Amino acid sequence: MTLSETAPALSVLDLVPVRTGQTSAQAMTASMALAQRADELGLRRYWFAEHHNMPSVASTSPPVLIAAAAARTRGIRVGSGGVMLPNHAPLIVAEQFAALEAIAPGRIDLGIGRAPGSDPVITQLLRASGAAGEVERFPSHVQDIALMVRPSGATVQFTSGGEYTVRATPGASSAPEIWLLGSSDYSAQLAASLGLPYVFANHFAGHGLQRALDLYRSGFRAGETLAEPRTFLTANVVAAETADEAHARALPQLRMMARLRRNQPMIALETVEQAAQGLADAADAEEQTLIDGIRSSWFVGSGPDVRSELAAFAAQHGVDEIMISPVAGSYDAEPLDATPGRIRTLELLAR
Repeated sequence: MTLSETAPALSVLDLVPVRTGQTSAQAMTASMALAQRADELGLRRYWFAEHHNMPSVASTSPPVLIAAAAARTRGIRVGSGGVMLPNHAPLIVAEQFAALEAIAPGRIDLGIGRAPGSDPVITQLLRASGAAGEVERFPSHVQDIALMVRPSGATVQFTSGGEYTVRATPGASSAPEIWLLGSSDYSAQLAASLGLPYVFANHFAGHGLQRALDLYRSGFRAGETLAEPRTFLTANVVAAETADEAHARALPQLRMMARLRRNQPMIALETVEQAAQGLADAADAEEQTLIDGIRSSWFVGSGPDVRSELAAFAAQHGVDEIMISPVAGSYDAEPLDATPGRIRTLELLAR
């Protein structure tokens, strides 16, 4: 089973979801199996997000997860979607991804974002050592990383005279591909000015996609590694044998997003049965309205319907790739160390 030549290429964004009663170990086992299946199906890339201190998300450390996925796959590109750069020292990021590139040459993507990926308390803890990058220096830190991961390295100029060469790894033969990620005009314009590939976070931003793409494409200036604008789309997706099953499997994540929008405490992801019962018990008109609004921008339905909708979405925005976040929930009886709904989503779309 391989991707259709006429369909947009498919990639995966994984937050490593954690459901009720599931351990982090079980959630990661399930995600590694999903990465392996994506590789078998011929998908283009598999990215891990960076989020912290969330009961329903185990993707706290993209480099660790990327290394694990790279070891279990053969052809698919693996990377970050993304590393939240203000949380980390640029040299550390460069060293981590140069090492990953040495482990899996030609298969590593370094997606970089500017958001903290958590709440203010966690942000302070992440930056407690003082080594993380300041948000206002984000553009220069992106450029520093791009230089340090190159085989030739970067040259530090001292005000008193002299130079010092910095290489992220001593004998690099290739470099990871750097992508700039964002959900604002700022990130689109910065990617354009630096000549970097760019991805708008459509799967959670909810608005501003076309404006961001227009700003990026119209302002793009060719760089050393990219001659023309390069971008793709992200989307929350659930595909199943029937539309009814797809909508049932989408409900746990929809309720989680509604909780987030209402600033309610986060919990582990509900099962399909828990989500349906919780929605029925609450009889909350505001929650239902939020869920309906969120679902309207998702792609939820049978395999053929979702494939068709994704192809139209790609054509509308002039891209040849869509990165899906497969947000299908699990039923009570399904194994804790597997996510059959997410795997089936990939299988149905890759036909």
